[in-house]
Amino acid sequence: MKLLGILGGMSWESSAHLYALLNREVAARLGGLHSARLVMHSVDFAEIEAMQARGDWAAAARLLGEAGAGLKAAGAQALLLATNTMHKVADELQAQAGLPLLHIVDATAAALQAQGLRRVGLLATRYTMAADSFYQQRMARHGIELLTPPTEAAAEIHRIIYDELCRGQLNASSRAQYLDCVTELAVRGAEGVILGCTEVGLLLDDAAQALSPLPFFDSTVLQARAAVDWMLADAEIAPHGGKSQGELVPTQAAPTSGTQESTP
Repeated sequence: MKLLGILGGMSWESSAHLYALLNREVAARLGGLHSARLVMHSVDFAEIEAMQARGDWAAAARLLGEAGAGLKAAGAQALLLATNTMHKVADELQAQAGLPLLHIVDATAAALQAQGLRRVGLLATRYTMAADSFYQQRMARHGIELLTPPTEAAAEIHRIIYDELCRGQLNASSRAQYLDCVTELAVRGAEGVILGCTEVGLLLDDAAQALSPLPFFDSTVLQARAAVDWMLADAEIAPHGGKSQGELVPTQAAPTSGTQESTP
């Protein structure tokens, strides 16, 4: 099994969730007491958030690049960035760390393409939802058009992420606001919705999916599945039975959120 380096802490709430997803997926595929081979550098998110707020992406790239180089020194063979927003500096990070990055947009796009979706909504931070953002550009390379909520709704989505979800607060009123945004996106022609911030899937869970007019594509879940695919691609470990957990593979005719059962 390859050794994966994780840059986490942005926020630690979603990084903890990702850690669990990675280990559960490895255990489901290999059985027994198998778990994921991981090395993590967890940053102080307050420092990163301050850099984001003042637009100092170069400083954030340097900080993460140094952390990535440390993970390489610890033996990591590739990197996983446990946040959507900071993929804005993915190229700089890879160059400084000297390791390939398993890109969250590519993992998400692959799931959308597998379902034949070409026009989807995006719920994320304002940095990720910006009209000219890295997310929009990279999805366009995969032939996928993104729709985002209106300005005021987008601002509230961003606020909820930083003021609530990153602090472990999952409020019913905020869930309702997010679902209202999903409904609006559906009216405009979205075929699905990307949960494009690693915390959003914590709020839009199975219960929320049941109330949604559109299927969710949880980027954290999809990132975890792609990472385990990479980790086990050349593994010389005899599986002990079991199948890949459906929670990590939204491959149903109507794809679901990251925690519902599906057929591999």
